[in-house]
Amino acid sequence: MDRHPRRWLILIVLCLSTLVLVVDNMVLTVAIPTIAEDLKASAQDLQWILDSYMLVFAGLLLTAGSLSDKFGRRKVMVIGLALFGAASVVAMEAATPGALILGRVLMGVGGALIMPSTLSILITVFDDAERPKAIAAWSAVAMVGLVGGPVVGGALLAHFWWGVVFLLNIPIAGLAIIAALVLMPESKGPWRKADPIGMVLSMVGMTALIWTIIEFPKGGLDQQGTQFSLGVAVLGLVGFGVWESRCSSPMIPVSLYRNRVFTGASFSLVLLTLAQGGLMLVLTQYLQFVLGYSATQTGLAFTPLALATLAFNSVGAALLPKTGNRAMAVFGLLVIASGFGLLSTLNPESGWGVLAGAMCLMGAGGGLTMPAAMAAMMGAIPDEHAGVGSALNDTVQQAGAALGVAVLGAVLSSTFTGHMPAAAPAAARHSIGDALVVAARTGDKSLLASAYDAFTSAMSASFLAGGAGVLVAAVLAVFLMRDGRPTGAPDEGACEAASDEGACEAASDEGACEAASDEGACEAASDEGGSEAASDEGACEAASDEGGSEAASDEGGSEAAETGLAGVTH
Repeated sequence: MDRHPRRWLILIVLCLSTLVLVVDNMVLTVAIPTIAEDLKASAQDLQWILDSYMLVFAGLLLTAGSLSDKFGRRKVMVIGLALFGAASVVAMEAATPGALILGRVLMGVGGALIMPSTLSILITVFDDAERPKAIAAWSAVAMVGLVGGPVVGGALLAHFWWGVVFLLNIPIAGLAIIAALVLMPESKGPWRKADPIGMVLSMVGMTALIWTIIEFPKGGLDQQGTQFSLGVAVLGLVGFGVWESRCSSPMIPVSLYRNRVFTGASFSLVLLTLAQGGLMLVLTQYLQFVLGYSATQTGLAFTPLALATLAFNSVGAALLPKTGNRAMAVFGLLVIASGFGLLSTLNPESGWGVLAGAMCLMGAGGGLTMPAAMAAMMGAIPDEHAGVGSALNDTVQQAGAALGVAVLGAVLSSTFTGHMPAAAPAAARHSIGDALVVAARTGDKSLLASAYDAFTSAMSASFLAGGAGVLVAAVLAVFLMRDGRPTGAPDEGACEAASDEGACEAASDEGACEAASDEGACEAASDEGGSEAASDEGACEAASDEGGSEAASDEGGSEAAETGLAGVTH
């Protein structure tokens, strides 16, 4: 593909669009106490202020990705940015909890339109050689927002009212809209019939799944509401899978999951984001409840994690052409696992060095792993499905992070309760926050010491569980994320485009060319991770007796991956 002359400026716009989503959510967590006081919001109101966004965002992701493929990725992103900015005005001017919840719901709709479009535009603007660097920069922005959000929020709330956390979104969204209209080309997939049934099933299934994950730690499956939402999630997602496999024009090509690279990258990302989501939950409690950090200090404490991620994002992107996605992802996951191991040794007396060292390991591993896993996953998706493929990536990470909070949160809670003395008050045995409240009210120093010890044990168990999940992800990456040969490999690794029958022998398991993609393109997948379709244009031409069908072209065939993705084929 020809390189777009303004691709790096376009990347800045995409990063701005992503940043506005991440910063908003992280800043809001700092503002919650002030919002509760000013709006007289109950605990249930606060839960809906936080969770309504996530429920709508997760439920609409796949549908939004499909719409961007159909109607135009730039168009959908601009609409999402406009809606997000307008919803921020609603939230900023809210005088009641209900009005703020409405604003958050509308922001969730806007966010769902923005997020899939950013990554899908990225992969259509950048070619295989430059894509890893672009993905590294795009994902690094999320880490900057993750760490910088609470810091910026704390500084602003010290001088302004809580509505300023939403005011921030408006100029960023406006600038991104103008830049998108000026700089970005429009892109869309070939015309396809709409899949309204698939859209409804995905929305119902994903919303119910996220709600179940949110509610599960509060009472397990003993609550009827959680049982009902779990049943709806199972029925919705199973129904979605069955429908998509039988629909003549599916929203998502289910055949993608027969691609080992796509499947391996997907499950590796789920387990990685699961561990990282749990990390933020557990480590934040350690910093605030055990070490006594404020919200702003907690954000600053994650600086080593952010800096290491940024540095190793660049390192990983530079090394990917030499190492391939699989080796880079596996190595990064092992580094993350070592970071979890170091975190499991933390106690109330641990110095800053242990914590900073562990976060540097976590950041370095994440910086190496995320671009490689995302490049592998997106490289397996045909260009015509770039929007819904990006939505799949976002959904995988959203579900993984939510699962991390639920699963590692459950490990933390149950282990804490199990390690608290039997004589401790019942109200102090649920969480360290409750224990500190009871200890402060009663002046019981022994209860305080017991709570710290119990939390340390619970934290260690949670970090070990997170490390185990990352190791499983590394094993999946070893066996499923196969790399192809770099572009320009010797002839013996290239695709033999003519056989006795006139078919393209792509050196697959049976040595035959698999020509069964949605568009009839040739998927050249070998045991080494995909054959290189070595024609002058880099595409696999499946020559037949009738004259040769070109299974890959600039318009949407199977493009042999270039050096940047180490030979992963679309």
